[in-house]
Amino acid sequence: MCGIAALQLRNPSLHPRMGSLLSSMLCQIVDRGPDSAGLAVYNTPGLVSPGTSTLSLLGRDQGMTTADITSGVAALLPSDAAAAVQVVGDTTLVSAAVGTDLLVKAVTETLPAATVIGRGEHVAVMKSVGHPMEIAADHGLEAMAGSQGLSHTRMATESAVTAGGSHPFSVADDLCLVHNGSFSNHASVRRELKREGVVFDSENDTEVGARYVASRLQQGDTLEEALVNLGKVLDGFYTLVVTTADSMAVVRDPIACKPAIIAETDDYVAMASEYRALAALPGIDNARIFEPEPGKVYTWSL
Repeated sequence: MCGIAALQLRNPSLHPRMGSLLSSMLCQIVDRGPDSAGLAVYNTPGLVSPGTSTLSLLGRDQGMTTADITSGVAALLPSDAAAAVQVVGDTTLVSAAVGTDLLVKAVTETLPAATVIGRGEHVAVMKSVGHPMEIAADHGLEAMAGSQGLSHTRMATESAVTAGGSHPFSVADDLCLVHNGSFSNHASVRRELKREGVVFDSENDTEVGARYVASRLQQGDTLEEALVNLGKVLDGFYTLVVTTADSMAVVRDPIACKPAIIAETDDYVAMASEYRALAALPGIDNARIFEPEPGKVYTWSL
């Protein structure tokens, strides 16, 4: 059992409240996954900025001071890249005005043991072990602005309780995936993706789903097509939420035994594992509220 809460804000006037709204949703799904938690926030001032790539690194202690990381990364980038490093809660963010691949290369050379948990121009990803609300407070979620937010509380069933095993899994620029459920054939799909050259960071089944979606998008699928194809390849019981720089998608397996409920208004689209996570959202009394149909892919774009 895990908990999911996701929010896409259509009305820019709500962007300053993204963190407080997502925090109120997260608070209601803590008991579904008290082991660990993760957050992904999009277009949050102070964490990401236009024209700049940002990498989210697992953990606050990378074995070097932030000044040494900054100078090490800067030495490997063009002189005008303006590399910067900051620690937010249990996450280290490294930014520079270069492409993501070049920044990954510079960070990997500077910090060979670092684990990249998020990448892109628009998203910052944060994960840790412990009580989800303490993790949210440690990262300052309540005060964050942004256009989209995704949160997950994890009750580990198929792998260890570690920060790296918590969700979201972000394996391509601005792409995040969270998962409630399990994929029964993830090992065989993992082997097939490895044969195609895909590299994995963990033994987690959710990473297989994220890598599969990223692979399909790279081959030209739309987000909806990628999730339709995922349903043809990965077996199991699941509810998935996938976000990109400007889109959010929800899909349940064809039996749909994992809970999900959606609230849609002119101002936002919100999805959660249980209605109580939606109950405090503004205008919820007039929202279109529904359970996503089994096997159907729902997508929304900003």
